[in-house]
Amino acid sequence: MNKRGHVLNALLLAIGLGFVLEPGVDVATAEKIGQITVPVVLGALFPDVDTAFGRHRKTLHSLPVLGVFLAYPMVFDNLHFVWVGVLTHYILDLAGSRRGIALFHPISDTEFSLPFGVTTSSKYAGLVTVIITVLEVAAFWVVSTYVVSLDVDLSAASAGFGI
Repeated sequence: MNKRGHVLNALLLAIGLGFVLEPGVDVATAEKIGQITVPVVLGALFPDVDTAFGRHRKTLHSLPVLGVFLAYPMVFDNLHFVWVGVLTHYILDLAGSRRGIALFHPISDTEFSLPFGVTTSSKYAGLVTVIITVLEVAAFWVVSTYVVSLDVDLSAASAGFGI
């Protein structure tokens, strides 16, 4: 998937996740969407930093990198929801392209992909991105509703800034 697709996915996902975590059409929902949009978009763009160094779709497109972003909020109590962007970047590169990613880099450079996908230049790339995003929002709803709450109270973190 290209940068445009990752940003589209992240923005739509942040809106959908905002409604999952704070159902309703009110100020609380808008605040939740505002709280998670920037971290999700940053996370969605981060893996492609490996185009500037390392090997693209290997260096920063692996499960160890995702593990760092999953653990970071637990250790430092910030960067909440960045892992969502990183994870969905991987999903888009697996399902929304034909090349795949090296999930186990640096142990193995084998690239994994799904047996379907579209090229980034395909006229269907945007549609595939939206379909994948809808499925991701549904998956986050299931996890947040039945497995573990994904909601994080970010108001305490912003209190130090007078917000």
